[in-house]
Amino acid sequence: MNAILAADAGSAVQAPPPTVVIDCKLDKIFYGDFLAVRDSHVPIEKGKITGFIGPSGCGKSTVLRSLNRMNDLVDGFRFEGHVRFHGQDVYAPSVDAVVVRRYIGMVFQQPNPFSMSIFDNVAFGLRLNHYKGDMAERVEKSLRRAALWDEVKDKLKKSGLSLSGGQQQRLCIARAIATEPSVVLMDEPCSALDPIATRRVEELMLELKEKYTIALVTHNMQQAARVADKTAFFSVDISKGGRTGYLVELGETRQIFEDPREELTKEYIRGEFS
Repeated sequence: MNAILAADAGSAVQAPPPTVVIDCKLDKIFYGDFLAVRDSHVPIEKGKITGFIGPSGCGKSTVLRSLNRMNDLVDGFRFEGHVRFHGQDVYAPSVDAVVVRRYIGMVFQQPNPFSMSIFDNVAFGLRLNHYKGDMAERVEKSLRRAALWDEVKDKLKKSGLSLSGGQQQRLCIARAIATEPSVVLMDEPCSALDPIATRRVEELMLELKEKYTIALVTHNMQQAARVADKTAFFSVDISKGGRTGYLVELGETRQIFEDPREELTKEYIRGEFS
């Protein structure tokens, strides 16, 4: 794993604790002249689900997408700080963002299966990464881990678009984990799903954290309370006329919801602002 990012291995940095997979210190994130996020340090711990909560426009998704350099695709994006994956800065000039995404996968808000067969959806990333093993075996393994195999095993040649919304999202999860990432980022993965499909995806998250580290953005505080081990609460600074997100508090989920330290967190949990 580290060998993939070894181009940056020569830089002398202090290694994070072994339980921290991603050490994310965001000093400033800009889109053009707009300061989107400031002063946020979010360590992502191995084998845990870290939930990001906060009002709209507080930078939750911006922070999440910074972890695997998805924001590189946005015009005007500029990053100050570091994101160290197993001690190596993924923003080092010598590091390939495509390789970063091989180890830090992503599941988006809207289910977005490709217009191809169920099998080819899961195999897509494997082929992109020149996987040399048994493709059919890896596809089946990924679909089983995504709790979808029994529902699609007899129709692997059918389009991924033929599945229900909940099934499509689990297909996207299967696609994300097929390349065996260390971390899976989930950006509001249940926002487009009905309550039954949402419950299935939440159950799946709890199963997946046995093998993968998960970072989850959600507007649903109850969802964070149900599935997250740690929760990061973000808010918005409007003191200078803009809307700049920043981290207010990070802690164990139970502490955040039952005994928050910061007054802003208390107000948000009580529903006193949105």
